[in-house]
Amino acid sequence: MKFSEAQPGRVFVLRLEDGEIVHQIIEQFAIDQHIEAASLVIVGGADDGSRLVVGPRIDRGLPLEAMQLQLKNVHEIAGVGTLFRDEEGVPLLHMHMACGRAGTSVTGCIRDGVKVWHVMEVIIHELLGTSAKRVVEAPLGVKLLRP
Repeated sequence: MKFSEAQPGRVFVLRLEDGEIVHQIIEQFAIDQHIEAASLVIVGGADDGSRLVVGPRIDRGLPLEAMQLQLKNVHEIAGVGTLFRDEEGVPLLHMHMACGRAGTSVTGCIRDGVKVWHVMEVIIHELLGTSAKRVVEAPLGVKLLRP
């Protein structure tokens, strides 16, 4: 286990609007508000055609090959995530959502594009004083959290 300490900072309440792409809006908000690190919760509706990453194609296979699932119809959602900057200072959201409709659900990472259906509500809890960043690490070759 690796860790760093952080202190609570500002708390933001956002309402995402119909058709917005979740990760794009939140990452731009982080730039605009100078947020270096945060934890997030989100609830609302995901629109038809939203895309989730639902796991690697092969459990331990390298290089990683992500599987993608496209939502058919509108889904209710609940999600949690973290936001940290990479080595170039770019904020990157890592958020997983559970998406449900009519007794079925799917959970996945939103990085391939989840589209807001009418409204999503987001609470951002800023984290201050941490040196944590997202850094490319071998052998996975993806930007992982380095506390």
